[in-house]
Amino acid sequence: MTPPILQFGTSRFLLAHVDLFVSQALGEGDAMGGIGIVQTTGHPASRARIDALRAADHYPVRIRGRDGGRVVDEVVECRAVQRAWYAASDWAEIRRAAIETVRVIVSNTGDAGYRADPRDSADLPDHPAQVPHGFPAKLVVLLHARWQMRPGDGVTVLPCELVADNGDTLRGIVLDLARQWRLPDAFTDYLNNRCIWVNSLVDRIVSEPIHPVGAVAEPYALWAIERRAGMALPCRHAQIVVTDDLRSHERLKLFFLNLGHSWLAEQWLVTGRPESETVLDAMNDARLRDGLEAVWRDEVAPVFAALGLRETAERYVDSVRERFLNPYLAHRLADIAGNHREKVARRIEPLLALADSLALPAEQPRLRHIVARCDPMRGATTGRIAS
Repeated sequence: MTPPILQFGTSRFLLAHVDLFVSQALGEGDAMGGIGIVQTTGHPASRARIDALRAADHYPVRIRGRDGGRVVDEVVECRAVQRAWYAASDWAEIRRAAIETVRVIVSNTGDAGYRADPRDSADLPDHPAQVPHGFPAKLVVLLHARWQMRPGDGVTVLPCELVADNGDTLRGIVLDLARQWRLPDAFTDYLNNRCIWVNSLVDRIVSEPIHPVGAVAEPYALWAIERRAGMALPCRHAQIVVTDDLRSHERLKLFFLNLGHSWLAEQWLVTGRPESETVLDAMNDARLRDGLEAVWRDEVAPVFAALGLRETAERYVDSVRERFLNPYLAHRLADIAGNHREKVARRIEPLLALADSLALPAEQPRLRHIVARCDPMRGATTGRIAS
């Protein structure tokens, strides 16, 4: 029998987060079943992962770091992946699984994953053997096939991309594509009312791959899932939180952890620091450490205090500091600095906008200077800019 969880993406993050959660839950009898992974690109490293998953029923995840001051260094075998498919050659089997057994769809398709591919056309649903190029088109085709055979039986879609309101956003894209293709109103009603699109937030630093398949990750992990009526969860796990207040979890991660990473990346970019420098190296540099602590204390924390979340923010930043000081993870600033301008727009500008909306007295000069340097026109509209 094919697995009930269909996963788009073979990233080391998913291997060490969602897939590991499911594996651990299976061992406790707390998972709905295993995972079928779909590889959608021809990237050699991704193909190697699929080949390795096909050849063995497990792979290693090495958990290294500190957890509440305790040193953790252990290898856990993940056994959740029961099928590994290439979209290009295994589409018929993927389609059959989507119709017959899938209950939950999980994805982490990267920054470009939600973009429609212009090569995909409205005739795809009528040609079952033709493989769509884009991820949204794949979802439309698979869910359309399921609707045709099981019109009253929807699925839960749990995207893990770092996109605000990722479930709602993905639903909107899929619905727009279905309407552009002029698929039946009954199908769009199925997408809207039978399928459950869930916003979620994932949080774990997975710093290195283990070749050909596996990963090195920190002990900290969180999958915060916004409560939706009728949703099915792939498993129960201590690090899965079902919440009515996903926004607070998102803001904590975005404005302390992600913003902290981008502040360090900014220093790395503008001062010509070593290519090999890691987050740990930066935290052990007194100037960089003092600068980051000042940003957290003087420019980020006052926003959470104004929102009535001072103690929550203090606990969270303590955990982030411990994670940044993890001596075992080689988290390179060069990797974090990729797409830096876009990350500044997502991680820093919203904090400044929130601070302005709250009329905070804090000037936030360091963060406003980064915005102004990355995009002077945007910086000019973000409020007070440091000279």
